[in-house]
Amino acid sequence: MAGILTNLRNTVIAGFALALVLAALSLTVWGDLTRPFWPFFFRWAHVISGVMWIGLLWYFNFVQIPTMPSIPDEQKPAIGKHIAPNALFWFRWGAMSTIVTGLILAMLNGYIVQALTLGLAGGTTGQMVIGIGMWLGTIMWFNVWFIIWPNQQKALNIANKYPDIAADEKAKAARMAMLFSRTNTLLSFPMLFAMVAAQSLFGIS
Repeated sequence: MAGILTNLRNTVIAGFALALVLAALSLTVWGDLTRPFWPFFFRWAHVISGVMWIGLLWYFNFVQIPTMPSIPDEQKPAIGKHIAPNALFWFRWGAMSTIVTGLILAMLNGYIVQALTLGLAGGTTGQMVIGIGMWLGTIMWFNVWFIIWPNQQKALNIANKYPDIAADEKAKAARMAMLFSRTNTLLSFPMLFAMVAAQSLFGIS
């Protein structure tokens, strides 16, 4: 057991293996499925991706950013060079996976057009509500890939991409990344409300 829990890769593999056992039971022993399997699968993948994305978003905004001013200057490079780049990797790919699995899920469930047009192409109130959540998530995804990530690359000189960047430009990039990260934090609450409400209050699959 220690060999599993002391190695993150082994822990993740074991977690997915247990999930596969449950999937096999669902398809065989518990085989009285009332809904198609693939929409469920992509909803599960969508939730996992979203937990990774929003979890790291909240880590940055509730933990790292507020704590940085109290960290001694000589210790800050360890965060900027080692922790933040790795966290940003999972952050941006969590965002990408959330968007992709969400769009696939909406397509499989047959409401992608109604949701993305916010009901203008017909559909139910629930499809309009989940569409609002999808558009908020899309704005957040855009912010991650095209504003936060490029500015963090400058601010932290990730992969030594900006070795000669001026101090004022570096500070400006750090502030821009922080402001749009805060924007995403603000949007995360109505986005999650819309997603949960669409299913729990309006019965969207």
